[in-house]
Amino acid sequence: MVSEIAEFDILIIGGGLAGLTCALHLSKSTNKRIALIEKYSYPHHKVCGEYISNEVILYLNNLGIDPIAEGAKNITNFELSTVNGKKLKTKLPLGGFGMSRYAIDDLLYREVRKTTHMIFDTVTTVEFSSERFTVHTQLKSVYKATYIVGAFGKRSNLDVFLNRKFIQKKTPWMAVKAHYEYNFPEDTVALHNFKGGYCGLSKIESGWVNACYLATVSSFKKYKSIETFQKKRLSENKHLKHFFETAILKFEKPLTISQISFEEKEPVENHIFMVGDSAGLIHPLCGNGMAMAIHSAKLFSELFIQNKQGRATLEETYANAWNNTFSGRLKAGRRIQKLLLNPYSSAISYRVIRLFPSLIPWIIQKTHGSPIQ
Repeated sequence: MVSEIAEFDILIIGGGLAGLTCALHLSKSTNKRIALIEKYSYPHHKVCGEYISNEVILYLNNLGIDPIAEGAKNITNFELSTVNGKKLKTKLPLGGFGMSRYAIDDLLYREVRKTTHMIFDTVTTVEFSSERFTVHTQLKSVYKATYIVGAFGKRSNLDVFLNRKFIQKKTPWMAVKAHYEYNFPEDTVALHNFKGGYCGLSKIESGWVNACYLATVSSFKKYKSIETFQKKRLSENKHLKHFFETAILKFEKPLTISQISFEEKEPVENHIFMVGDSAGLIHPLCGNGMAMAIHSAKLFSELFIQNKQGRATLEETYANAWNNTFSGRLKAGRRIQKLLLNPYSSAISYRVIRLFPSLIPWIIQKTHGSPIQ
């Protein structure tokens, strides 16, 4: 039995950083009927690095969101270690803040629900005909919308339904994340390399350390379990060895996600405007994925508000703006990842950076933008 059909001007699919930011921006700047569909109730944890560049802090403040007032940690320093444990330190060009997805998503949600129709359900199909979308959900609801924003993350069943190119390709990456009690400087984000991946450490609003690592599935398989993998493989790096031997796990067990794809995606597909990871995913080692998700929501929202020439013009304008803003960062991220994961090139890079330490801030700037208003 299908419920009564609800109609909206804009329907946002996905309630992560990009979807929530988009809903908040549009609701503050238009009188459009906006709905957001999200699978899970708030708050909930997600596999994520939980470091956010200050690229977006002024913009969030302008939307009425103040992470620092909610306990987010100011982060100004960066540490990098090679597979064999050699460490480099530097100041971050812009700096950032540490805040869990559990906290920041809930903070955004509490604002969004004041003005946006929230729907907790799973979208199964999206069809476009006669300039209107029809959306069906798992709970047998049907929604109509003039515009749809896709904010459904790194990988979704909707990507399969929409037959997106990247979803057809196998990917070797998986990620693991958990919170730990550990003595770690709250002004620092660290990136520690190990054979087959890298692990980020930074403090969040609770005072705990978020540890999130990306690894190839092939490097993980022979160890059978996360605990063994961390003990045997990650601990080859002495800094990670000390962390996992002494840190106290605050989750019942770590969260995992697989089939992470860094393939190129289109910012507009099937007339759906993709934001956040749905439009493109930067390598986590760059530490800029959360800021990019927020920035892409701003990009779409402003263009939507300004657009007076209809759907086709908006699609072209947004695609161009997204590529101009982010494609260079994604390419830089791919190059940096290849460099760091190759032991030979990683060793050479370390020696070069030791001689020219100013290279690290320069490299970081290649994957980050300027502060946005």
